[in-house]
Amino acid sequence: MSSLTKQNCCVTNSSMVTQTFRCVMLPTFDENGLLPPGIHVADTWQEFASRFGQTSHRQSLLLGMKSALGVLRQARCQMVYVDGSFVTSREHPDDFDVCWDTTGVDGDQLKQLAPLLLKVDKGGWDAQKLKYRGKFFPTQVIEGGSGKVFLEFFQIDKTTGNHKGIVALKLREIWS
Repeated sequence: MSSLTKQNCCVTNSSMVTQTFRCVMLPTFDENGLLPPGIHVADTWQEFASRFGQTSHRQSLLLGMKSALGVLRQARCQMVYVDGSFVTSREHPDDFDVCWDTTGVDGDQLKQLAPLLLKVDKGGWDAQKLKYRGKFFPTQVIEGGSGKVFLEFFQIDKTTGNHKGIVALKLREIWS
């Protein structure tokens, strides 16, 4: 844990505390191939891409992700969180999952630029996966099966129910 420094804690609801870490570098995977619990901030796109884009397949997924993130940034989205098998040690992830913070987002502009990113149902996610190679979820929307907002849902391992880590990207900073 020496490479991590605790940045802050925030209570997202009465039952869950989320820790955000500013890392010297993104932490290593645990014995299950997951990031340690918490939100781990990648300072640059290069740091994120070099850590998770080791294969040509992963690089292809990154191209789709970067395309959508550019649109979200244009619509004034400031923060996204990356989850799924993409931020694990899995060699060949099917796709990636991103939840984007809706705070300050110009919904009209996003609707004009990429209405597909506003679709929060199976049909929309399937279409997003075809276009961007991954799925996008607004952080504050509730995931139906768990009753948790997507930002909280992303931090739970679906197999074990244990807490796991995700990666945050500050869109205004990663390309500056």
